Amino acid sequence: MHWDTPLKELPWVGPQRSRQLTRFGLETLGDLVSHFPKRWENRSRFDRFPQEESDLPVCVCGLVQTAAVQRRGRTRNFEIRLVEEQSHALAGQITVRWYNLFWIEKVVAAGVRLVVYGKPKRRGRQLVFEQPEFEVLEEDAQNSLHLQRIVPIHRATEGLSTRMLRWLIWEALQHLDAASLPALIPASLDATPRLEALRQIHFPDSFESLSLARKHLVLTEFFGMQLCIAQRRAQQQAEPGLCHAGPTDLLKRLHSSLPFPLTNAQLRSIAEIQTDMASARPMNRLLHGDVGAGKTLVALSAMLLAVEAGFQAALMAPTQILAEQHYLQFQRLCTPLGIRVGLRTGTRREESGPLPLFDHDRWQQAVASGSSDKPAVPPQEQPDILVGTHALLHHPELFTRLGLAVIDEQHKFGVLQRASLRAQGRCPDMLVMTATPIPRTLTMSLYGDLDVSILDELPKGRGKIVTGVRAAAKIPEAAKFIRSHLEAGRQAYIVYPLIDASEKTEAKAAAAEFEKWQTLLEPLPCALLHGRIPPEEKDAIMEKFRSGETKALIATTVIEVGIDVPNANMMLIENSERFGLAQLHQLRGRVGRGAHKSYCILLTDAADPESLKKLEVLERTTNGFDIAEADWELRGPGDLLGTAQSGLPPLRIGNLTKDSALMLQARGAAFVVIERDPLLQEPAHLTYRSLLAQAPKADLSQVS
Repeated sequence: MHWDTPLKELPWVGPQRSRQLTRFGLETLGDLVSHFPKRWENRSRFDRFPQEESDLPVCVCGLVQTAAVQRRGRTRNFEIRLVEEQSHALAGQITVRWYNLFWIEKVVAAGVRLVVYGKPKRRGRQLVFEQPEFEVLEEDAQNSLHLQRIVPIHRATEGLSTRMLRWLIWEALQHLDAASLPALIPASLDATPRLEALRQIHFPDSFESLSLARKHLVLTEFFGMQLCIAQRRAQQQAEPGLCHAGPTDLLKRLHSSLPFPLTNAQLRSIAEIQTDMASARPMNRLLHGDVGAGKTLVALSAMLLAVEAGFQAALMAPTQILAEQHYLQFQRLCTPLGIRVGLRTGTRREESGPLPLFDHDRWQQAVASGSSDKPAVPPQEQPDILVGTHALLHHPELFTRLGLAVIDEQHKFGVLQRASLRAQGRCPDMLVMTATPIPRTLTMSLYGDLDVSILDELPKGRGKIVTGVRAAAKIPEAAKFIRSHLEAGRQAYIVYPLIDASEKTEAKAAAAEFEKWQTLLEPLPCALLHGRIPPEEKDAIMEKFRSGETKALIATTVIEVGIDVPNANMMLIENSERFGLAQLHQLRGRVGRGAHKSYCILLTDAADPESLKKLEVLERTTNGFDIAEADWELRGPGDLLGTAQSGLPPLRIGNLTKDSALMLQARGAAFVVIERDPLLQEPAHLTYRSLLAQAPKADLSQVS
């Protein structure tokens, strides 16, 4: 039988079982054998019954001595007493308990032989398995699949037990035709026959053969992903483009006007971007750097290259506050250069009068002739640099010559929004920026078809940030500490997870706590800032804070990205355990932007180890890349940038955290194949087309 044989056609499956499998997402023989185990149990030797509680799961086998339903208030428990099969003086017994799982009562009874997998916990004077995984061992001809071997444990569902899936997959592997399973990866990566890898991943002869089978299948999965990325990259590089980099006169004038030198990382990134923009292929580059590493200045340098070449440049930011801050910063730096900067958000456009504009044709003629008589006032009316939110997408009339599109905090936008901005011009270059440091393996997966520039160096003169985790009851001491800094001329952010108090959650809210902080810090002026405040009022609040008139800003996460007030050196975050690690790092990045020593106080009442471990990471380091690795370990890649926007494909067996070395191998092999044969037309490469066909429909790239 072949990989694509429908399960409903198999006599040993049957119509009812086929319908259950279809509901579970398994429709073909290939789907079934690709339903890989979530773990394996060594049932050739079970663990001894535990004597103490453990943080590590154990797998035991025993006989059900008693089984009964117990009610404690509204809770309905099903509880059994499990005893070791060999009765002797030291024979163990343990309580197993399930809550509100009524169907278990129908399959577990006294006298049944049971395998239980879980963590034993001390409850009073007895050890208890609570809500463990289990399997009833029946006396039948299939027992050789379920005992005396390394047994696969597959993800199951109602009507399809682990035991049933194990038998179905065993049968599928016996009927699969090896000739219909050609190798899907180069032999140089791994020469294991594909059918043998599938057999060993489900029913391994040993843990060593299991490891080898997993390696083959992970490489196959990663090779398919990287083949997709390599082919897309080749297609992008083959697209016609335009040179969008002008002479560097504007760039030199900008850099010489700055009161500080650029870092080596900034200079390196600008050079990489300049090389891309000067080529005749569209640029697709990720500018990847820590909070405060100077991405905005690198982006502005790229925009000036485009302007000097006679094109417009646009920057799209996720929030109005961030867009307006970029606008004000660009306006301050670009006005002396004769460059007009425009603003477009959902509620505002720039209110300033016309600025001197830039005559691109005359400038280029003057540069080409070596003349120093470079013009300052052109006839065009459109801005040369346009800054805005997603509102930019709804005003195509603003763009007549878009040459560079910059996306700030790009994971806040959907793929279609990014593509829509790019469509405003004719083959514009694309620069996407993120301040969320990303582990290298995730970068290869998520941004694999982009060139990457990394800002791994912070500007000199930045103050040190000291972070401390404190109990929520320490607010009076924290307020006293903050007041001392405000009275010395500094400013502070007080951050809350909610705008208004909610009956559904115990988290504190900015609006409800505002009066408390006014009292704690009086007579120092405080202000409240959150996303529901009207834009004009929000602008006025931020302007007073930037000018130093407001000393403390009580806010929600609306300040998370882009807010740059060098005088602010204090941050207090209430209910800090409710924020993600990357988000806390972003919030903390609002302080430490000046020369003053800065402080971030994380208040929490959390007692669970995972929350405390997360907060301890922030106490230990301010390095965003170290924090990204820790966040990766704690939460996994899907949540690192937000699952909905991450573009990550669903992986059947590979693990982006643990299998980074295999990802590197697969990437190298895939790019070699596509470089040699972009359309996969060579006979040796035809089988790889099925990998591309099987590749997830989800967009693997952050640039569409």
